Amino acid sequence: MTSYKELGLVNTREMFKKAVAGGYAIPAFNFNTLEQMQAIVQAAVETKSPVIMQVSKGARNYANGTILRYMAQGAVEYAKELGCENPQIVLHLDHGDSFELCKDCIDNGFSSVMFDGSALPYEENIRITKQVVEYAHAHDVTVEAELGVLAGVEDEVQAEESHYTKPEEVIDFATRSGCDSLAISIGTSHGAYKFTPEQCTRDPKTGRLVPPPLAFDILHEIEKKLPGFPIVLHGSSSVPQEEVDTINAHGGKLPDAVGIPEEQLREASKSAVCKINIDSDSRLAMTAAIRKHFDEKPGDFDPRQYLKPARENMKKMYIHKIVEVLGSNDKL
Repeated sequence: MTSYKELGLVNTREMFKKAVAGGYAIPAFNFNTLEQMQAIVQAAVETKSPVIMQVSKGARNYANGTILRYMAQGAVEYAKELGCENPQIVLHLDHGDSFELCKDCIDNGFSSVMFDGSALPYEENIRITKQVVEYAHAHDVTVEAELGVLAGVEDEVQAEESHYTKPEEVIDFATRSGCDSLAISIGTSHGAYKFTPEQCTRDPKTGRLVPPPLAFDILHEIEKKLPGFPIVLHGSSSVPQEEVDTINAHGGKLPDAVGIPEEQLREASKSAVCKINIDSDSRLAMTAAIRKHFDEKPGDFDPRQYLKPARENMKKMYIHKIVEVLGSNDKL
């Protein structure tokens, strides 16, 4: 067994406590590749921000669990090389779908895990979440749970319809499961197509889709029932239209891709929401830079030639999210 502490990582306990008290949110950026990891660390160091590097089951299968463990250790050492004496980096399992997967991640250096039992019957969700919590806490690993269902697609996670979290269930769920943080459903959604055109209105000036607002009334009810308890928002990419436009202008085809408006995420960050997940925006930033490079420099074939601008574009996006949306800069 490898403890995350041997790798220089931290869990989310103190990180979330400070974020709730300080009215900001910790960025949780998904990563699959070296370039994404480098961009995340560079952005976190430059902005003096704590950061959660998270891995889905699919990403872990893609990259290999052993390699990811050493990448996380490398991220900590890289942050120190860049001048951060005490980096606050979490390695988190995103959407773990079984106790066995969560246990394996804990045994292999993850400092935080999520068990997503949101599609299960309520009592079954509590039972398995509690099982994960008992094992995780024995190793000082923190656990995120989910109550309510998000629509959209992310790796193996898929749902046609969202089901908002019921505020009347949150006290019972958090108390009986023992989870350290709770992901809720208030209208965010997975993927780059978070809403259908029928769910949106169109801006008469630009013709772009305008998504429906988040259900802040539900969030505020949950805050009242669980004062100070760490709340998480999944599916919170904003799907920047400039990246979508770049992709489409250079051979891509992403019609009507739409995300969560940043002003709503900014508002959520000031509440008990202390972790906001961002995945699709990174994919879009990477793909936009690569498509543009291929279109403008068709003779290039060295991967470093197009992955370097991709890394720079992701870093730019991460810095923007940290400083302009989540407010986690200068918190180290």
